[in-house]
Amino acid sequence: MTDRPSIDDALAELVEEFDLLGDWESRIQYVIDLGRELAPLPDADRTEANRVPGCAAQVWLTSARDGDRLSFRADSDSALSKGNVALLLRLYSGRAPDEILAFDARAALDRLGLPQALTRQRANGLNSMVGRIREAALAAG
Repeated sequence: MTDRPSIDDALAELVEEFDLLGDWESRIQYVIDLGRELAPLPDADRTEANRVPGCAAQVWLTSARDGDRLSFRADSDSALSKGNVALLLRLYSGRAPDEILAFDARAALDRLGLPQALTRQRANGLNSMVGRIREAALAAG
């Protein structure tokens, strides 16, 4: 077992952080800052198989099983896309596949207001990232 907060608690923390920031300019900057904290993805993982299709920028996402949990690593050549994927990793990485699959990502992202703050193409990319995470959870489950 882990001391890590539940996925719902992690979402509540993000919602609280977003609420404190107020305007969307500050929130988008915060998302970009989250991306800057991601460890770089090794070049060996920047493969076509790890690329997330449907994103406005190049996004790579890898998953690995760690006992009964999945860990994810990701990177992007765009600061905003890297921030978006960093936000998703904060929610999903280190979770059991059934917890990932039971989580309503669309409602979570709506609660954060992200889809409304992004262009249609970036919102579609965010959904593609969630889809890739869910595929990994299905394959691991």
